[in-house]
Amino acid sequence: MATLYKEAEKNIFRTYLYLLGFLLFIIAIGWVLSYVFEGQWILYLALGISIVMSFSSYWFSDKIVLRMSKARKVEKKDNPELYRVVENLAITNGLPTPRIFVIEDRQPNAFATGRNPEHGVIAITTGLLERLERAELEAVMAHELAHIGNRDILIQSVVVVLVGMVVLVADFFFRMAFFGGMRQREGAVGLVILIGAVAFLILSPLLAQVIKFAISRRREYLADSTAALTTRYPEALARALEKISRDPHQLRVANDATAHLYIVNPFRGEEKKSRVRKLFMTHPPIEDRINKLKKIDI
Repeated sequence: MATLYKEAEKNIFRTYLYLLGFLLFIIAIGWVLSYVFEGQWILYLALGISIVMSFSSYWFSDKIVLRMSKARKVEKKDNPELYRVVENLAITNGLPTPRIFVIEDRQPNAFATGRNPEHGVIAITTGLLERLERAELEAVMAHELAHIGNRDILIQSVVVVLVGMVVLVADFFFRMAFFGGMRQREGAVGLVILIGAVAFLILSPLLAQVIKFAISRRREYLADSTAALTTRYPEALARALEKISRDPHQLRVANDATAHLYIVNPFRGEEKKSRVRKLFMTHPPIEDRINKLKKIDI
């Protein structure tokens, strides 16, 4: 039977393995571009633009997401019980107490954001406060605090930089190709290599997204394990995940840009079962998460 510590170590290892694979993937794209255009300056330019855009997004991510979600800040006097739950969990994890926001929506859900623990934010829906028991609420808050403590926002920002760079490079490639910037190759071997390079660059944005989603799913598993380790009560998180996933209400403020932040996919009716479709899921299947939590030995 898996222990919480082994599960957490496994998820951390896989996350960084994906990141290493992503970096190697970027290097491969650079090599292909240098072969096709005989100039690596394209890669450096795309990297610079992508870093600037992603850095701005990372630095102001909490303000952007909270505004998009129409969340309002909650003070201790507004909801003392909720504040105590979050405050106690933060103390247990050695983290500053994050700011707490509430979203007026019937669907039970929650997310965390903020560029570091000192600027951490937890947002929860009114539906979550109404539907969950105290132990379940505590488990969900522990999950969101785990995202803050595990620096998931930073990791996601790094991934955004890499994905953005791939997309920009691919777009630049097609523009250069359209204006005749591709290097001409002679002979059958050169033609085959050129065709392979073009195919690789066409598929690269899709592959980048697949890796991005894989990292996102792995961080959800890690946050589940960390939350169970914090509360010592994985069954509570399993029950909370089941309740949230079964709620039929759509989250009105959710969109594709913020869906990956929530503890459970906010779009109802989009549970994907086939292996190919699972590659493009921002969250692991609820059944898998619940089964892992139930099998964990504290």
